[in-house]
Amino acid sequence: MLKINPKSKISPTGGDLEGADMEKEKITNNELKALGINEVEVLVNFSRVANGLLKHGVMDRNQILANLEALIDDPMPYALKKGGKFKNLAEDVIALRKEGKFVKQQRSIHTLKAEIADFPVFGIEHIETGALAQMKTAIQLPIAVAGALMPDAHQGYGLPIGGVLATTANTIIPFAVGVDIACRMCLSIFDMPAATVDSETDLLKGLLLDHTNFGMGGVTEKYHDTSLFDSKTWGETKVIRNLKDKAYAQLGTSGTGNHFVEWGELTIAEGALAGIPAGAYLALLSHSGSRGFGGNIANYYSKIAMTKTKLPPEAKHLAWLDLDKDEGQEYWIAMNLAGEYASANHHEIHHKIAKALNLAPLMMIENHHNFAWKEQLADGTEVMVHRKGATPAGEGVLGIIPGSMSTPGFVVRGKGDAASINSASHGAGRLMSRSAAFKTIDKAAVAANLIDKRITLMGSDIDEAPMVYKDIHTVMAAQTNLVEVLAKFEPRIVRMADAKERPED
Repeated sequence: MLKINPKSKISPTGGDLEGADMEKEKITNNELKALGINEVEVLVNFSRVANGLLKHGVMDRNQILANLEALIDDPMPYALKKGGKFKNLAEDVIALRKEGKFVKQQRSIHTLKAEIADFPVFGIEHIETGALAQMKTAIQLPIAVAGALMPDAHQGYGLPIGGVLATTANTIIPFAVGVDIACRMCLSIFDMPAATVDSETDLLKGLLLDHTNFGMGGVTEKYHDTSLFDSKTWGETKVIRNLKDKAYAQLGTSGTGNHFVEWGELTIAEGALAGIPAGAYLALLSHSGSRGFGGNIANYYSKIAMTKTKLPPEAKHLAWLDLDKDEGQEYWIAMNLAGEYASANHHEIHHKIAKALNLAPLMMIENHHNFAWKEQLADGTEVMVHRKGATPAGEGVLGIIPGSMSTPGFVVRGKGDAASINSASHGAGRLMSRSAAFKTIDKAAVAANLIDKRITLMGSDIDEAPMVYKDIHTVMAAQTNLVEVLAKFEPRIVRMADAKERPED
């Protein structure tokens, strides 16, 4: 593969940037003045440090400016950091302030709307108060246009898991997208009887062991299709360029936590899926996202958003980026690339297993969540729709809503419900936290449940036990206006990350 030197300046078309183009990279005095730096001596020092870091490729422009803004707000953490890149500047700022100079600037904090706009809650009787409170805060954002809460909702960071938030068209909230950007479901339907999970259990287990790789450090040795890495988008920004090798190494791997690859029995109703007769089929279902690539993108731009957009404490994780500015455009490009990458991860797994099985699938269905889409509301208003743990369910859109390792999932078709902002749940939703699961769930009860449901489990731990999730049938009953059920998937042979792995879902 093409190796990228992280210190080289790469243009969007792949060529090196030299001469005049390097000048465009310089952090200008006007940019520094915008941070509140007006005294000439201070301006000179800040410019020297900022452009030195930029010139030598230590950090990129957004990262430098974000750090400088945070330093001006509170220099002490930077002054105390031994060997820190901004230590001297921080010490100078502290000294100047003792002399009554370079007084801390009052930074504008965005205020929330006084009134909480109405938003629909599907299955409200099954949703915890923390998730409701988070959604109420989100709908009070000055950029919020509309919102909805899905029946699998539970508390998260910023926007609750299962939260849907439409904001003004030129804004995007990294934490409302989520850390595992473009996490998705993918289903392959094979022209083999569902009973194959019983008659060929060892074969199917072996295929999962040979062609899936779970865990934080998991990497791939053999690839099916790496053409995504030919895209020029991998050269668009320094952040993306620096993560390209990591993304390449993890292509076709799965995460930890609730991520899985599993064989199951898919029961399809007559006429539900075009071209596939009614019946019970062998199917392969996977759930994972954009791995370390997406996680790093999320963390990097979330910090920038929280630095640039100041909000009250209860809303700080809902800080947004402006798509009319560089950092907003960079995040938009990176997020969409993470979506393509997450899809490619699933395709690697499904194509490898199909090849080993020597049988092409009859159909492949996939959908993603943890993403932001440019859409229009029913009244034509252009918005940015954030679906954090929520599935797109526009009219006619196919999707997959899983249950747990021992309860069914469903293939669905969206009904395009305007109140839900064309959305549905992304699963059953957690009933309890991971820490609560370890304290309260009985391992013997889990083992008995798996035996009763005829589940063969490889990996996982007590925090992913079936009983930590809401009743999927109750969740589905709360969204009959949002989706139509086309098929039911019963998991039978499940592979997840080892118990020792830290959850990253």
